[in-house]
Amino acid sequence: MEPPKVQQPGEGGLNVTLTIRLLMHGKEVGSIIGKKGETVKKMREEVSASGARINISEGNCPERIVTITGPTDAIFKAFAMIAYKFEEDIINSMSNSPATSKPPVTLRLVVPASQCGSLIGKGGSKIKEMRESTGAQVQVAGDMLPNSTERAVTISGAPEAIIQCVKQICVVMLESPPKGATIPYRPKPASTPIIFSGGQAYTIQGQYAIPHPDLTKLHQLAMQQTPFNPLGQTTPAFPGLDASNQASTHELTIPNDLIGCIIGRQGTKINEIRQMSGAQIKIANAMEGSSERQITITGTPANISLAQYLINARFRDVAAMWNDPSSMTTS
Repeated sequence: MEPPKVQQPGEGGLNVTLTIRLLMHGKEVGSIIGKKGETVKKMREEVSASGARINISEGNCPERIVTITGPTDAIFKAFAMIAYKFEEDIINSMSNSPATSKPPVTLRLVVPASQCGSLIGKGGSKIKEMRESTGAQVQVAGDMLPNSTERAVTISGAPEAIIQCVKQICVVMLESPPKGATIPYRPKPASTPIIFSGGQAYTIQGQYAIPHPDLTKLHQLAMQQTPFNPLGQTTPAFPGLDASNQASTHELTIPNDLIGCIIGRQGTKINEIRQMSGAQIKIANAMEGSSERQITITGTPANISLAQYLINARFRDVAAMWNDPSSMTTS
């Protein structure tokens, strides 16, 4: 969500203009677009009169971002149309199914990670209150979405419960604006190699290096917050090149009980950090009698700084989950 723009008082209750982003998979996007774009056209016509816009991100990605911008009344109207459309799809799919119980409607918001603590509340109090008052199920993802500083917030239930829950989430987001820079999540197709040069990040596509603004921004944050000094640890792999592009090695020592949060289930987290940073990361085997593990990071200083930043961010996320355990619950 972007910072709101205050409007003159009206009947919307919040009296602001909001931008809310939803994460949808292919089938859900198809439902919203409809045959020949008829469904989204109708939705746009109904909310445009009140100043709202509905945009769907481009690309052939498995996921798409649906952005709704406008006054609060129009935002909630758009949410209602989407929720009821999904419920209609569920009912239609059950007509040829032996299932007797109707699954809930599910929507996924994309929210800056810096706002998720306020959404969860101290000891999970706020998220519990929203669940109880609206009847909707709310889950805040523990991990940030790839290449971003945003997290997914999943809301499930009847359309009416979802709409009430979204209203409460908007109030919390307005009371607690994002802190620092937000790198928005943008769904990407299959992963591509990443290089850093001159302070910029590039993805390699065929024979071309394509500028990658999100990773460049993340790299700049990393350089600001975890400056890397390669003195005494530099192992040049390409003599004669500028020092900023020479390969270096940096070692970290991590307690054994925290190594799991860096590796992730089946290595998903460490692979994500490798992909985003462009660094080689090796984790030493546990030594008998030792309570620590060695992590060796190899790459350019830019690669290493970004890898360190992402590892530290992973620790912060896990610490937040320990402090707010309800963020990982689904009930």
